[in-house]
Amino acid sequence: MAQTIKSPARGTARHGNLLVLYLSLGGLAFAVLQSLVAPAMATIARDLNATTGDISWILTAYLLSASVLTPILGRLGDMVGKRRVLIGVLATLAVGTLLAALAPNLAVLIVARVLQGAAGAVMPLSIGIVRDELPRDRVGVTIGLLSAIFGIGAGVGIVAAGPIVENLSWHWLFWLPLVLVVIALLGAIFGMPDSAVRTPGRLDVLGAGILSVSLVALLLAISKGQSWGWAAGSTIGLLALGVVALVVFIVVEMRVREPLIDMRLLAIRGVWTANLVALIFGFAMFGTFVLVPTLLQLPAATGYGFGKSVSEAGLFLLPTTLTMVVFGPLAGMLVRRFGPKLPLFLGAVAVTGAFLLPALAHGELWQIVASGLLTGAGIGLAFAAMSNAVIEAVPAGQTGEASSVNAIARTIGSSIGTAVIAAVISSHSTPQGLPTDDAFTVGFWVCAGVAVLAIAAALAVPSAHRRHVEAVAHGVDDLPPEPEELHLPHLHHHKEDARN
Repeated sequence: MAQTIKSPARGTARHGNLLVLYLSLGGLAFAVLQSLVAPAMATIARDLNATTGDISWILTAYLLSASVLTPILGRLGDMVGKRRVLIGVLATLAVGTLLAALAPNLAVLIVARVLQGAAGAVMPLSIGIVRDELPRDRVGVTIGLLSAIFGIGAGVGIVAAGPIVENLSWHWLFWLPLVLVVIALLGAIFGMPDSAVRTPGRLDVLGAGILSVSLVALLLAISKGQSWGWAAGSTIGLLALGVVALVVFIVVEMRVREPLIDMRLLAIRGVWTANLVALIFGFAMFGTFVLVPTLLQLPAATGYGFGKSVSEAGLFLLPTTLTMVVFGPLAGMLVRRFGPKLPLFLGAVAVTGAFLLPALAHGELWQIVASGLLTGAGIGLAFAAMSNAVIEAVPAGQTGEASSVNAIARTIGSSIGTAVIAAVISSHSTPQGLPTDDAFTVGFWVCAGVAVLAIAAALAVPSAHRRHVEAVAHGVDDLPPEPEELHLPHLHHHKEDARN
């Protein structure tokens, strides 16, 4: 592994606040664009004369691009400088968003969404910049805020889509986020230092190609399995190709000198448990975004729907978004004091409760709101804690690649959650195509069952002391300091023992 260049002195508090602002705006814009188009797909399809199957590509293209490019750009950030790559990513996002706002047809819109998906690397790059540039006592809380913003942005996209489309047009779904992207881009160009924390090397082109094949095949099968048929040859073939390519990728990465993703990092318990939690919470979050708006918008005449418009249904996700704002930074404080295990566990418990409540009863609006509050609290806690768990277990020079894997896990979880819940709803529908009440009961129970797995994964997260000893045992040097309460005289000897 190439030698990591150390960071210079940290900046002033004011400079740090501006840095966090610019990173937050970039992350918010990406997250909003991820979910903003979903409630407006029917409107966009009508305007562009596209079929339901064709219009779904504006979501699929975004997911595929984000999944493929996030690990590549995250690794490049570690190699050539995170700020430099972030500027390129935000510039690409700005071009893609402008192109989407002007798109005259579906083909152009899909190309624009591919460009937007490249910004999936914003999160790992931002986490790396925060780790490099901010004082240690601010890192946990700031990463908590940035992590929560990704959940917040997804919620804001669902909430805002209806009013924007009803009062303006679907083109404004892109004009408004473009303002955030431009501000973030200018801030990155003129207001961010160029961190000296780098791991020089060469990009593993072979590994990047194999991983791209695997992720495209898996996500395409998951995203299109419902429409193609889960037993269809194309679906099964893509799933098989994805799994085989993933195995080949792991074998190749174990042999090359400078891998795209260092497999030693994934063997660290603090990393693989955080990635498992990311996968599960991606499933749960997008399960909520499918189930709750659908239930709220069903006609009240069904006896279980609430007859809300798209805009009104979106407003019921505001409590979820607001609690993410509160609990994301709170998780960072808990991480600083106790390590990431406690907030991960509390977040998993909260999300499990968020789905158990409507699984048992969802006939009253207060039950939907209470579920949303628990969902926001759980996601806010868990997203922040999992990011902190990853960076505390890996050296600064590999923050980008490790955080990228965590982001991919969350994206794959989101795709699986959306596909599974859509399949549940379609399999429990009336002859007229309306979901039955059982569709929501089963859907909430499925999400609750998946959330229970997150509790188990959170309990498997090592304590702060054990996490650092395990990291050293796997050959990871240049570890960040432990939480202050773990600065014990005997800790140095444990690390020496692990090395030996």
